Amino acid sequence: MKKKDKSVTGSWPLDNNLISSEVKNSCHPNLKIFLAALSFSYFAKALSGSYMKSTITQLERRFDISSYLIGIIDGSFEVGNLLVIAFVSYFGAKLHRPKIIAVGCVLMSLGTFLMAMPHFISGRYKIETSARSSVNSTSNLSPCPVSSPESMSVADRPSVLQSRSCVRESSVSMLVYVFLGNVLRGIGETPIQPLGISYIDDYAESKNAALYIGCVQTISIIGPVFGYLLGSLCAKIYVDIGYVDEETVNITPSDARWVGAWWLGYIIAGIITLMAAVPFWFLPKSLPVPVEKHDTSCTPEQTRFIKDSPGLKFRCEEPANLHQMAKEFMPTLKRLLKNQFFIIYLLVTIIQFNSLIGMVTYKPKYIEQHYGQSASKANFLMGVINIPAVALGMFSGGVVMMKFNLGVMGAAKFAFGTSLLGYFLSLFFFAMGCDNAKVAGITLSYAGVEGVSYQEKSLFSNCNSNCLCSGREWDPVCGQNGITYVSPCLAGCTSFSGSGKNMVFNNCRCLPLANPQPGNLTVVLGQCPRSDSCDKIFPYFLALSVLSSFIISLGGTPGFVLLIRFIQPELKSFALGIHTLATRTLAGIPAPIYFGAVIDTTCLKWGNKVCGGRGACRIYNTS
Repeated sequence: MKKKDKSVTGSWPLDNNLISSEVKNSCHPNLKIFLAALSFSYFAKALSGSYMKSTITQLERRFDISSYLIGIIDGSFEVGNLLVIAFVSYFGAKLHRPKIIAVGCVLMSLGTFLMAMPHFISGRYKIETSARSSVNSTSNLSPCPVSSPESMSVADRPSVLQSRSCVRESSVSMLVYVFLGNVLRGIGETPIQPLGISYIDDYAESKNAALYIGCVQTISIIGPVFGYLLGSLCAKIYVDIGYVDEETVNITPSDARWVGAWWLGYIIAGIITLMAAVPFWFLPKSLPVPVEKHDTSCTPEQTRFIKDSPGLKFRCEEPANLHQMAKEFMPTLKRLLKNQFFIIYLLVTIIQFNSLIGMVTYKPKYIEQHYGQSASKANFLMGVINIPAVALGMFSGGVVMMKFNLGVMGAAKFAFGTSLLGYFLSLFFFAMGCDNAKVAGITLSYAGVEGVSYQEKSLFSNCNSNCLCSGREWDPVCGQNGITYVSPCLAGCTSFSGSGKNMVFNNCRCLPLANPQPGNLTVVLGQCPRSDSCDKIFPYFLALSVLSSFIISLGGTPGFVLLIRFIQPELKSFALGIHTLATRTLAGIPAPIYFGAVIDTTCLKWGNKVCGGRGACRIYNTS
């Protein structure tokens, strides 16, 4: 067809061959490639993000920090997002979106590699022990030391100067790499969602856009499955594998002092994220627009904007340069903030994201502490049970929208209904609690009387008064009476047999106080398992967790589509960016911090750093 001269009004007629081609090909081949590439990048970023969540307890133990500080490190990802999200969303929508996403993937990969750096530049992990360090070095020493109080005070209370230097080395210097790596990961993740989703919505048919977005969101939920499974695998491997003889490690993965190979997963996640960047370098800046979205007044070289002109008619303009876009930034922001629906939607999602982020961040830790599961098992359960339910819910929500052709009001009602039902189901979690672990001097007295104590002096009793024990270390042993003692010394043990993980302490004088009946006065390494009643409750907790997660996630895709349908086309990318900016500022950053601070208030026994100072929490009040 011969192209006609441009009319006075500046309109251009459509090419009939182009229309015919687009009718036959409802999904352009490059759009399919973009969908696959975007899905894989969603998978990669979700995998690395969920792996970060799975290593929270490992990082706490390795660097002897509190949940509050780990919350700050976790929130640093959102800080990286905030640095660039508004500008990427606004300027990126007018530039080469696939290549900007590719650059983001590369930055994410570099940040993930940086997070693993502390393992290679710090010393080996030192397990907190009391008697065993002496036992291993000199076989004739007793777990019940009788050295003079003066020498004990020197050994048990290092100098302030030494303590401060050790704290600075383990808790600050090494964590800077993790913090900065997470910030860089947040910067790299920024363009993927706003630019990727807007690219799909611009070049996919309207009837298919919801399904495509649902598929991409579903893949992003599958990523955490592999992230948590990777976390489960790495948590089983000792942190210094290859550097120490595992036969000399006296603790097991269920011990509160165990640290897995947290660094290994970051290297794997970094490689996967780097691979995700490759396809985007070869994709075009734009694709053929579907027939239903054609504007006969625009040429392919021109960009369509909605101007505040009479009747809000479309006009064609040449692509704006960076200076012109910068001048339009504030007026565009004002137009967006005048959209009342956008403001209401923003407030609702901020509240939802606070609870969601707090739950996802600390749920594995909750499973560990409340139900007595190992970090490896907690991550495994999150990956194979909880996350797939969320993925199925997200996908089902997109299918429901497509099958029933839900409009704006239908999507809003559906999202509200699922959120409300999920909230009521979550109330049943209050009925699925467990009693505290039985720890002498902390959750019950040496005589077996239940009662929580935060006082260190409660760790001492007449049964261990002949031993000059330290009340600061955490070196738990399990007695035949089912009670955990903080250390062999505090259990009143006077001898031992065996070595390594098979070590047994004998003649423990504190055991008969809780069980006057004659029995074996021996303790073994590690905490005692939880009660049978707690084990029976745990499957019901998992079932309710799966059901509530599925129902809440059903409204995820309709709610997301609801947002982009209420926004003018030229503000779509910018609106998604501002939405991400606000939710991460008011939910992504503060939620892990204040959730972690609240969790810290329930700590019953803090660990002790090698050179002194408070370490990570060893046991929490879970009742």
